[in-house]
Amino acid sequence: MSATAPPCPCGSRQPAAACCDPLLAGAPAPTALALMRSRYVGYVRQAIDYLLATHDPATVATVDRAALTAWARDTTWAGLEIVETRAGGPTDTAGEVEFVAHGHHRGRAFAQRERSRFRRLDGRWVYVDGVARPATPPGRNEPCPCGGGAKYKRCHGG
Repeated sequence: MSATAPPCPCGSRQPAAACCDPLLAGAPAPTALALMRSRYVGYVRQAIDYLLATHDPATVATVDRAALTAWARDTTWAGLEIVETRAGGPTDTAGEVEFVAHGHHRGRAFAQRERSRFRRLDGRWVYVDGVARPATPPGRNEPCPCGGGAKYKRCHGG
């Protein structure tokens, strides 16, 4: 990486221009992991249209755009750690990526662990859904870190 090229926020250690930037600009992700990393960058950059465009059309209706926007806006992202991948390669039709996203939401530190499911739809990877397991859960009445819009107690904290 050159001294002037900023590293990609996804933690790949590659320049952003050679990593997630092309995906956020519309290039298809070659793997489920690449889509996962680019969606993390979408949160970092508050690229809500990208996050919705890379969400499976079968489940995107469950996303509350206003809540997703508020979550991204009120969060300072501190890093992405990939825990495990299952399938999701260039020739697969489905895959899973488990990760931990670190950050601060409204000044409170968190580490959100999630196992996300992806599928290939018309040749492009899309995010289907995920099971979030916050390592540092928010308060019961705070927004759930998954970005779904519900309070934590009613979403993944139940």
